[in-house]
Amino acid sequence: MGFVWFIFVGLIAGWLAGVLMKGGGFGIIGDIIIGVIGAVIGGFLFRFFGVYMGGGMFASILVATIGAVVLIFTLRLMKRA
Repeated sequence: MGFVWFIFVGLIAGWLAGVLMKGGGFGIIGDIIIGVIGAVIGGFLFRFFGVYMGGGMFASILVATIGAVVLIFTLRLMKRA
């Protein structure tokens, strides 16, 4: 069940990040990839700054979405350079 949960959180987080960054969605596979990578980035950033969100679906989606937004922002900066 953990793998399905991870994919579900990645899908939601990737879609939310696409909407927040005014880029729309990236397709189902793209949203999952952006969300999963965003979850890793978000987890790293939150640990680095000493912030603990707790457990649960809402916290997982929030951390993954923030990480995905950072990922999209960074990729857009690199694309401009």
